[in-house]
Amino acid sequence: MAIQQKSPCPINLALEVFGDRWSLLIVRDLMFAGKRHFREFLQSEEGISSNILTERLHTLVAQGVLSKADDPTHKQKAIYSLTPMGIDLLPVVTQIGIWGRKHQP
Repeated sequence: MAIQQKSPCPINLALEVFGDRWSLLIVRDLMFAGKRHFREFLQSEEGISSNILTERLHTLVAQGVLSKADDPTHKQKAIYSLTPMGIDLLPVVTQIGIWGRKHQP
């Protein structure tokens, strides 16, 4: 899925991939809460709706931040994982958390 780029600025380009609230929270849940399945993401306390979750997971997979694989234990489930590109977001997400703890107690 190609993104319509509004600006060549690297910060803008990065934000177009993962810069909305829900995408970052999905990445957070994969990194720090061990969530891997659609239903687990739905149970996050922030209350994402199923249609938004579906769209964000699709976009993150299409952009190469996440991978999606069939769950061998259940035909109708998928397992989401961070790709190397997604893992590279670890210091970014960590720094956002540090900033939030410092400035938004």
